[in-house]
Amino acid sequence: MLSGVPSTTRARSGADPVTAAAPTARRAGLERVDVVDAALGIVEAEGADALSMRRLASELGVTTTTIYWHVGNREQLVVAVVERMAERLGAAPIRGRRAQQRVHSAAVNIWRSAIGHRNVTALASSIGATTLLELPLEVALLAELERAGVRGTRARDALASVLACVAGFLITAWRPPEDRPEGLRPSQIWSAVEDARVSRSTVRAVAGGTDLDRLAERTLLAVVADYVPADGADEER
Repeated sequence: MLSGVPSTTRARSGADPVTAAAPTARRAGLERVDVVDAALGIVEAEGADALSMRRLASELGVTTTTIYWHVGNREQLVVAVVERMAERLGAAPIRGRRAQQRVHSAAVNIWRSAIGHRNVTALASSIGATTLLELPLEVALLAELERAGVRGTRARDALASVLACVAGFLITAWRPPEDRPEGLRPSQIWSAVEDARVSRSTVRAVAGGTDLDRLAERTLLAVVADYVPADGADEER
């Protein structure tokens, strides 16, 4: 959750003379992009809760007033961080020659970006900016769908299906089994299952868990295959 936006009137009474004398001062050579990149680095490494105007100022060796001067309040900073990450994610390559391969690759990019940058994904979700974060990747997926002949409402539904699939896997990934209370972990519960309708080998397999990333890719392929047939025409690289 976003914390309240700090106010310059709440600065500590022991503020240094430079801050008091020049409340709108900016550090020479420091650009807005430097501030946003530093904020993004904090979120990536430590999570959204670690990002505060005071922490960011300390990271850059400036006063909090300087941070406000460059990026505005914390909510504006968060939006800027999301936009910055979106720019980077948009450069993800799309692989494959056939239409289905390329659409699948574009769909997998959405999953991998979300799970690979989960802290930023969670930050974007907390302010309702998930679409802003994923927009370049979603546009890339739509472009591949149109290239494969899937347009209009069918392309819309294909995108929605992919996003719903990714969201479901993210819920599982963000609450791994080992983080659950003792006695409530799926492996423990399944290990105790005895049902004549299900073989012991299957129960052991379920209790042992699965490779979530592999399963996400396979499931996305099934979703994509419903919209783009595997025998599509060859596409240029």
